[in-house]
Amino acid sequence: MDGLDQMIEYIQHKQRLVSANRILAREGVVDAFGHVSIRNMKDAKQYTMSRSRSPELVEFEDLMDFTLEGNAIDPRERVPYGERMIHGAIYEARPEINAVVHNHSLAVLPFSLTATALKPAIHVGAVIGEEIPIWDIREHFGETDMLVRTMEQARNMTVAMGANSCLLMRGHGAVIAGRSLKEAVMIAVYLQVNAQVQTEAMKMGEPTYLSSTEIELLCETQFSPLAMDRAWEYFCVRAGVDVV
Repeated sequence: MDGLDQMIEYIQHKQRLVSANRILAREGVVDAFGHVSIRNMKDAKQYTMSRSRSPELVEFEDLMDFTLEGNAIDPRERVPYGERMIHGAIYEARPEINAVVHNHSLAVLPFSLTATALKPAIHVGAVIGEEIPIWDIREHFGETDMLVRTMEQARNMTVAMGANSCLLMRGHGAVIAGRSLKEAVMIAVYLQVNAQVQTEAMKMGEPTYLSSTEIELLCETQFSPLAMDRAWEYFCVRAGVDVV
């Protein structure tokens, strides 16, 4: 790949991040708050995310690069998200992860407040993984405003997340980690969908959840290029962004 091709790929890599912001907003996973990032394809010890702005409004010019500790490479007076440490701590601890989403999905939040576990119950919900831990900042750092503002807090959260794709934050929201941006977006969308369906099913009785084998086999299908590219195209069209 020559220099021009590398430059085009790098721009497209970042453009997909803009699309991801718009998609998550269109699907109702984020509202005025929430954020998504990607690991910098040129430097694994950096990540890219928007300046502090509602995801639906994010433009290419809003994108900023950060060190894993959350220091802006070229701030230019742009204000970053206060909870960017969530992203840096996950990239620091998990080299296989290349995209992170933090959201406050209303459908997911009740499962962070109760003893009822959020479990994959529908076929597209398999992507959320078999286990979804709950992390309570109060247990480790006392009473705070519940925002993850320091690397110490974020690293503690990442330990609780372990090798899982999703984590719930008590009374706050969810964190999703994916091997690619498309994967992270898919997981975030279907975490919400699965929560909605599970909540409705529990009104009728005890749901039948997916088995470990079903989860494994369904993830192979959902994360395959055939399913992933089809979903990404659909999400892009719904969000009114180019399919990149």
